[in-house]
Amino acid sequence: MLKQLLSVLALVASSAAFAAGGPAVHLDKAPIDLHDKESLQRGAKMFQNYCLGCHQMEYQRYSRTFRDLGIPDEVGMQELAFTANKVGDYIKNAAPKADLAKWFGAPPPDLTNVARVRGPDWLYTYLRSFYADPTRPFGVNNDVFPLVGMPHVLQELQGVPYKKHETRLVDGVSKDVYVGIVTDGTGELSTEEYDRAVADLVNYLEYTGEPSKLESHSLGIKVMIFLLIFFVLAFLLKKEYWKDVH
Repeated sequence: MLKQLLSVLALVASSAAFAAGGPAVHLDKAPIDLHDKESLQRGAKMFQNYCLGCHQMEYQRYSRTFRDLGIPDEVGMQELAFTANKVGDYIKNAAPKADLAKWFGAPPPDLTNVARVRGPDWLYTYLRSFYADPTRPFGVNNDVFPLVGMPHVLQELQGVPYKKHETRLVDGVSKDVYVGIVTDGTGELSTEEYDRAVADLVNYLEYTGEPSKLESHSLGIKVMIFLLIFFVLAFLLKKEYWKDVH
């Protein structure tokens, strides 16, 4: 019975690792700040320019995005809504799903809720973990999601990333040690600038996963303040009613 239980637990653990995109890796902390409207606006622009060609946000409207991010409708429609006919449209692309499935082996997932499914730290690390791999169909692989089936769409910004190894003494023996992913310097952005751009994109994806999060937090604080005031008043009223009983 114990052996059967251990087998089931091992199967669940391996399934969870597979669902997460591979073996466990260290995830860098994503600098999320939903109050930073400028970051969210830059992230929205990043998504429209680099992600919308394949991925969609079928549950997010342009009108809601513009309102929450402080973008006038006319500016948003001109600068960001490349595939929309009206401001109330959902954020969709025009690529046929059958063709996308043929090119990539499966239809690219909708990204409206990807930050809720994967988590912002996973996304932030994933987008900074591509590296050149000539054995893969698109010439790249990923440390966080091994055998990834998508190209490195941000490569023009980052440059060509590759794994760097250095010869180091380990327990008195010279060994090739993996020290991280570096780029060839051909990208439009420096490493620090690229990390900030990815942070903006992940910040935006975190927002679309729950657009009302800030409103919910604000409402929650107000409710807690109301309950605290109500408790004090109820306690004082109780003391007033029961003061003569003793």
